[in-house]
Amino acid sequence: MIQRQIMIVLVMILSVLLAPYPAGAEPDVSAQAAILMDAESGRVLFEKNAYEPLRIASITKIMTAIVALEHGDLEDVVTTSKNAYGVEGSSIYLRLGEKMTLEDLLYGLMLRSGNDAAIAIAEHVGGSVEGFVFLMNQKAEELGMQQTLFSNPHGLDTHEEHYSTAYDMALLTAYAMQNETFAEIVSTQKKTAPLEGEKWDRVWYNKNRLLSMYPYADGVKTGYTQRANRTLVSSATKDGHRLIAVTLNAPDDWNDHINMFEYGFQNYTLVTLAEEGETLRDERFERTDGHFKYLNDFRYPLREDEHLQKQIVIDPAFKQEELETIPNPAGYIHYILDNEQIGRTPVGFFSVEQDVSVWQRFRSIFDNLLGVGHG
Repeated sequence: MIQRQIMIVLVMILSVLLAPYPAGAEPDVSAQAAILMDAESGRVLFEKNAYEPLRIASITKIMTAIVALEHGDLEDVVTTSKNAYGVEGSSIYLRLGEKMTLEDLLYGLMLRSGNDAAIAIAEHVGGSVEGFVFLMNQKAEELGMQQTLFSNPHGLDTHEEHYSTAYDMALLTAYAMQNETFAEIVSTQKKTAPLEGEKWDRVWYNKNRLLSMYPYADGVKTGYTQRANRTLVSSATKDGHRLIAVTLNAPDDWNDHINMFEYGFQNYTLVTLAEEGETLRDERFERTDGHFKYLNDFRYPLREDEHLQKQIVIDPAFKQEELETIPNPAGYIHYILDNEQIGRTPVGFFSVEQDVSVWQRFRSIFDNLLGVGHG
């Protein structure tokens, strides 16, 4: 009875050789709180007080933008209300009653940190600022931002209960950068937008100087208030490896981020541990009637001195002859680092007939492209 309930029947430990990046000293940063996170896996590569709740200023607008993108329509035309027109602080200088598309407002929000744009977006997408803030906090909870509370869409110090942590903001940004529109907006250095009633356009330059200071930088948002001081969230991608850096209350934030990125790229390699469709190569899993294959990709950043272990867990049905008894997925590859599981990859069983069928479909497509077999 117990054996039928337990699916694990085989455990195999393998050492994995990693890429040759030397381990180096951690960066010295000026920030009160900082973090460097691998965007794909969420692994924290460096942190300093990363779980301390602090005021965050205009990096709040990262959440404003992603909520607007997920709940709004970029082609919507938004009318500037009195609340948006009269908001204090950084602005794109919307005129009372002026109409602008949601897409252009998002560029104004993220490139110029327009507080007026933030209010206009919130009122349009959420029905009210309060309704939009509800959506912001709902999204934070969904993403696991456990020490975050939003009270407005712009980050001004108008509410005491408005805070986050470096870790939570990195989680948010790693998620947001998966949205292609968001990633395009925050990597844009110059944007023009129509000015209603005028023959000329607005021209916006991105306040994020890191885009021109660091060759791998591709986003995302600056922030400042007197109480929060300088805050900065940035993304950098090198050879397909994206890192997210966050600093809160950082007098030297540009250099803090460059130093963190250099530390990450020099000391960690994004290692491909599984590729979707790749056959699991081990004699203990070989069958004459088919193959076990990875069902998705899995990559993880590792140092040269780290040794990952693989724990292969396959359903007992793999020993039986009847193919219908093999579930899908048939098991998982568990990845263990320092006695902790860092992730897993599902494994499926594909019969010989399935492999032949897949090959025949690809061959048919290829032949059709070349015109083979057609009169």
